[in-house]
Amino acid sequence: MKLVSIPANPVPDNVVTGGIKTPDGTNLRFARWDPPPGRKGTVVVLQGRAEYIEKYFETVRDLRARGFAVATFDWRGQGLSDRALSDRRKGHVRNFSEYATDLDAFMAQVVLPDCPPPFFALGHSMGGAIGIRACHEGRRWFERMVFTSPMIGLRPGPMTRVAGPLARTLRMFGTGSAYIPTGHAQATGSEDFLGNVLTSDPVRFARNLAVLEEEPDLGLGSPSIAWADAALRLMKRFAVPSYAGQLRQPILLVAAGQDEVVSTPAIEQFGLNLLAGRHLILAGARHEILQEQDHYRSQFWAAFDAFVPGTPRY
Repeated sequence: MKLVSIPANPVPDNVVTGGIKTPDGTNLRFARWDPPPGRKGTVVVLQGRAEYIEKYFETVRDLRARGFAVATFDWRGQGLSDRALSDRRKGHVRNFSEYATDLDAFMAQVVLPDCPPPFFALGHSMGGAIGIRACHEGRRWFERMVFTSPMIGLRPGPMTRVAGPLARTLRMFGTGSAYIPTGHAQATGSEDFLGNVLTSDPVRFARNLAVLEEEPDLGLGSPSIAWADAALRLMKRFAVPSYAGQLRQPILLVAAGQDEVVSTPAIEQFGLNLLAGRHLILAGARHEILQEQDHYRSQFWAAFDAFVPGTPRY
C-alpha cells in the first residue's frame, strides 16, 4: 500500500509498507521501519481519531534517532484502511472492540514476527484509550506505554453530561451510522489555523493540511453516533477509580495544559490512580502534543527518554 510523500513531509528511509486483513475481513494499511545499528527495540505508534501514518513521519524520525524501530498502522475507518460506510468521511465503528481486533491483528501479523523486541507503545488520544483498554484486558505485549492526551474523558462543556444518554437514545432509534449532531464531512485538520484546537504550531499544522490536500482520501470528518456512543461507554469505565488501579504495566500519561478536546483533569486523576504509572501536564500545550511547537515537543521527549529506557536484545 502506498504512502503519501510531499516535499514538506517525505517518507522516512528504509520503510516497509503493506496491508493485513483482520479476522473479520477488514483491510488495514501498515508501515514499519527497522532500527538503526545498536537497536533498542520497537515503538508501536497508536494513532488518534482521524489520523493516518503520514502524520507521524516526523515522530518516526525522532524515534529512529533514539535507536528504535517503529511500526504503525491506520485503524479501520480512517487513513487508507477500509472504511465501513459509503460516506468515507464518517468515522464509524459499532464498538471499540473492533479497534482491539485491529491491534491484535497488527501485533500478530507484523510486530511480533518482524520487529525487534522489546516492544513499547506510543499512543495519542483515541490510540491511548485503545492501548489502555488492551492493557486492562490482559494484553502484555508492551514493556512500557506512553500516551499523549489520552481519551480518558471529554473536556467539560454544556453537552458533556447529556452526551452519553443522547448518543444511546439516538442509536436506539437506528441512527447509529449518522453523523453526531452538528457533525460534518469536513476533514479534521483542514479548518483554518486560527481558532483550531489541535496545535499552536502553524508550520506543522500547514504540513498536515498539505498532506490532506495531496491525498484527500486520508481525510476524516466527524464521528458517527455509534462511534460516539462506544467512546463514551469506554470513558465511563475509565472514570471508575479501580479501573486504573487494575493496570499492572508501567504507563506514562502526558496531558496538554490547554487541551480543548479531552479532559486534562480526568487524565490527571487517572494517573493518580495508576499503580505503576506517572502523569505529566505540559502547561500551554494543545491537544496534539507531537504536532506542537518545539518547546512543547522537547518537554515531551525528555519525559519519554526518561521513561522508556529501551534495552538492546540480541
